[in-house]
Amino acid sequence: QVQLVESGGGLVQPGGSLRLSCAASGFTFSRYGMSWYRQAPGKKREAVASITSAGITTIHADSVKGRFTISRDNAKNTVYLQMNSLKAEDTAVYYCYVLNTWGQGTQVTVSS
Repeated sequence: QVQLVESGGGLVQPGGSLRLSCAASGFTFSRYGMSWYRQAPGKKREAVASITSAGITTIHADSVKGRFTISRDNAKNTVYLQMNSLKAEDTAVYYCYVLNTWGQGTQVTVSS
């Protein structure tokens, strides 16, 4: 079955960077687009970024454009979310998504 395991979250100061990873298994990774979502406390889950099987990327959240980058490594069955210039409002649980399956999420906290 499809399994997604996120990692790389943590506590970071405003202006800092983090790289999230999502290791995928149970399906032919290279054939599918992948997405990152996030959910802040008290808010709805929102799409952050996605990448097609061909590597075409889309940033869905206007608030992260120019700061976040999504990428993938098909040899490692892993999708990444590089987050730079982090702000307090980026604090959320970040989830990986594919084929109607969510990972367990990784907490990102931006605070001084």
